[in-house]
Amino acid sequence: MSNIKPMQRVPPHLSLIMPAYNEEDIIRYTIHHLINAFARMGYNLEIIAVDNGSADRTGEIIKEIAVENPGVVYHRVDVNQGYGNGVLKGIPLCTAAWVGIIPADGQVDAEDVVRLFEAVVSANRPVLGKVRRRFRMDGVRRKIISILYNLLILVLWPQIGTLDMNGSPKLLPREVINRMRLTSKDWFLDPEIMIKAHYMGITVIEFNVFARMRGSGVSHVRMETCWEFLRNLLAFRFSNKMADWRRQLPLPPVNALSDSTSTLVR
Repeated sequence: MSNIKPMQRVPPHLSLIMPAYNEEDIIRYTIHHLINAFARMGYNLEIIAVDNGSADRTGEIIKEIAVENPGVVYHRVDVNQGYGNGVLKGIPLCTAAWVGIIPADGQVDAEDVVRLFEAVVSANRPVLGKVRRRFRMDGVRRKIISILYNLLILVLWPQIGTLDMNGSPKLLPREVINRMRLTSKDWFLDPEIMIKAHYMGITVIEFNVFARMRGSGVSHVRMETCWEFLRNLLAFRFSNKMADWRRQLPLPPVNALSDSTSTLVR
């Protein structure tokens, strides 16, 4: 395992963790558009680009970008253990007060990510910002599965109230994500974040966005992912592991808004 982390001149306003598995066709586009969108608004963005066990040129491309741009951090996971594991490996590398999780597929416009960041910062308190993919270019089968999945979550946790549990990016204070002690190595990481935020009393800010169809690359969500979600949901709702985590609540007050981010309120 190796990582390349050039020295940055200016502390970043936001650290975005981007796990990428065999995304050689889209990774350069996604990273450059995010960096440019944040730079246009005067924000310094740090991207933790995790080569999540790719077998193609994804890692090489990230290395090339990291050499050109000090705001891009390369990290390699030798064996792919799931989307969530790539995120977990990236969390310790984040240096900004605000941390985000975003896929490498570029389906959410970079400008929408900037607007979401401005919304969470202007809240001037610990919140979780996420997108709701209101307009999705998915097939009918995928949409039906997504609706049933989100309805099941609402049955188990009716107070959460979102219809797009896995909508990303998700942005939250680094101190909050550290206290969550996340463990999911698969696609269940997104629901784990939402469920734990609920029990921690973290307000959720949700933005409606247009989720574009992939221009290139291949989605890594499969039918077996549905059974994986179902198993995780039931285990999370009724297992001793979650009960042990909850017994440590209430947590001490969170104060993740440092001086460097409080000045960003617009």
